[in-house]
Amino acid sequence: MRICAILVILLLPIQGIGQEHGAVDNVQLRRAKVVFDTIYAKYSASKTALLRENYPYDDTYQADYLADGGSSSTNPYAYLWPFSGTLSAATALLNSTGDTAYLHWIDNQILPGLQEYYDDSRKPAGYASYIRSNGHSDRFYDDNIWLGIDFTELYLCTGRPEYLDKAKEIWAFVTSGQDALLGGGVYWCEQKKESKNTCSNAPAAVFGLRLFEATTDSVYLEQGKEWYAWTKKWLQDPDDGLYWDHVNLDGKINKRKYPYNSGQMLQAAVLLYRITGNPDYLSDAQRMAESGYHFFFEDFTDTDGKSYRLLKRSNNWFIAVMLRGYVELFGVDGNRSYLDAFSASLDYAWKHARSADGLFGQDWKGVKHGSRKWLLDQAAVVEMYARIGRINNLR
Repeated sequence: MRICAILVILLLPIQGIGQEHGAVDNVQLRRAKVVFDTIYAKYSASKTALLRENYPYDDTYQADYLADGGSSSTNPYAYLWPFSGTLSAATALLNSTGDTAYLHWIDNQILPGLQEYYDDSRKPAGYASYIRSNGHSDRFYDDNIWLGIDFTELYLCTGRPEYLDKAKEIWAFVTSGQDALLGGGVYWCEQKKESKNTCSNAPAAVFGLRLFEATTDSVYLEQGKEWYAWTKKWLQDPDDGLYWDHVNLDGKINKRKYPYNSGQMLQAAVLLYRITGNPDYLSDAQRMAESGYHFFFEDFTDTDGKSYRLLKRSNNWFIAVMLRGYVELFGVDGNRSYLDAFSASLDYAWKHARSADGLFGQDWKGVKHGSRKWLLDQAAVVEMYARIGRINNLR
């Protein structure tokens, strides 16, 4: 079995890594392992592969990120979105360390839990926002796209066809979520087709381009190009090249800017440049990268008197997804300055934003810890330390 023989040199396994779980050779990778282990120590629910949404477990918690603005009931387990972050985290650790123990954990712990969300009672099959034993819940196209990207990365990493088969199944669900309104584009939610979002179209482009790398099937490349162009047409801020959140079917645009939206367009642009050689895509990417550096970071002087750019407070997972784009760009232009800013932020967070229980909130300055720690924030931190650890090994 080949491990991590993927197309991007940055994600090749580190030579000399042992096969024992957590056998890593730099501080960022060690930190990734520590937080990953802490997740399963703190969030596990007994007698199931499912996880709790928060630590400490709060049986009054109601999610506020669903299509209706929030859940109307409390649930004992995490919704799909935060649970899926553990697959991204473990995949990043596998890619960054080459440690097959993470692959074993994916197959025997994460995927059995993920299966609880799988819904093939509605066609095409896809993953629902909550476990199927609780009845039907909304199915989000972006939730499924993130999983599709992870399964594609796992295939590129291992060559195991079952991962590619799962990615293709998810692809069928995602493509069912587009129509001709607004000239194309993928909706956000299957049950509430009211908006087409950057978070469902930018990663869909990345998904298609990764599948093209995995299969060389031009269908995926052409669809990736189409979604990239559609998102750029409807949702790019022409002033800085970053991306707004979504457009309603009446053409009204929500102009909030989140790190992951621009980060996925950044990643898609780099992938398109790498595949096609068209320099316009690289220009797009470099413009987004510079604008994102100014918009999503701020000037900061730490307790030792050192000044640098620090990540602004946000959903940690939004930032982790943005980092994917910067890592992709580094692979083609070698500009380390942006990644150095991520690394400095992660170093500071480890010392100042990590609570006594080993978990992270969303304040990178460490001023506000909060009493409740969200599962997805922890998974995102694992992914970021793993990716930065891989880059730091290239020094």
